[in-house]
Amino acid sequence: MSAWLDQVFCEDALEGLHRIPDGSIDLILTDPPYNLGKDYGNASDQQPVDDFLAWTEQWVDAALPKLKENGSLYIFTTWRSAPEIFVMLKRRMTMINEIIWDRRVPSMGGTVRSFTSVHDTIGLFVRRKDYYFDLDAVRIPYDAETKKARSRSIFIGAKWLEQGYNPKDLWSVSRLHRQHAERVDHPTQKPLEIIERMVKASCPPGGVVLDLFMGSGTTAVAARNTGRHFTGFELNPDYCRILAERLAEPPPAEQLGSDPKARGRSKVRATDPGSDPGFPAAPPKKRAVRKTPARAVAPSAAPNNELE
Repeated sequence: MSAWLDQVFCEDALEGLHRIPDGSIDLILTDPPYNLGKDYGNASDQQPVDDFLAWTEQWVDAALPKLKENGSLYIFTTWRSAPEIFVMLKRRMTMINEIIWDRRVPSMGGTVRSFTSVHDTIGLFVRRKDYYFDLDAVRIPYDAETKKARSRSIFIGAKWLEQGYNPKDLWSVSRLHRQHAERVDHPTQKPLEIIERMVKASCPPGGVVLDLFMGSGTTAVAARNTGRHFTGFELNPDYCRILAERLAEPPPAEQLGSDPKARGRSKVRATDPGSDPGFPAAPPKKRAVRKTPARAVAPSAAPNNELE
């Protein structure tokens, strides 16, 4: 097995991408900083706009050679940056979808000078027309009432009626509240439901998913749960420990997919075990994420109530 496969490296992606061979990745699925001033233990989310866009272009150009010719890329972003980022990516790839994630944020408080922001924007891009996409793996079943309404003879045996319908480009999935069983100590953790849908649709079983900004490790967990391989990077050592704990937990038996050895591949290796605190065989106790003073950011015209 390749040394980089099923590993999350606790290092900067731009420094570590050399580990991954070109043309070896089926799916790049990543949730980079949105540049909204969040505290990730560093200043990655607190850059001047031009610097942020230049940095985004830099890591995109470093990552795309790793993608297979029929591979795809999903990128999370915010409406504030989506136009510039999507135009930059459209110069390199073909855009298939703009997906809107409705976070189901209750209408309580927030700004009074604009409409409340309750969504994230996700771009789906591909390299060429024969990109991998498995719609059947992510169809949403019809309820019994709908099936009954379509009981006429022309619908009998229809594949779409039995297997379900194509998810639309508006995904209404609740954000992870602090009381949610899935929630860990990360400010912008994405729901596993969303990430698993992307993995199942755009990465073949046994394929490889790359996440340049692993954060809480949801991409790695989703890949492991669905029988795919993963690799990626996370700069914050506290988040590396969190994702190591998540990967040490056994996946649900029904989610092992086509790869029964998925649990055995769940491990995390640091960039330099000699200098890194390390990841012991037994999962460490959970600890609070280290808080470092955030660099001052100029206030925006409207209060920031967005969740990355």
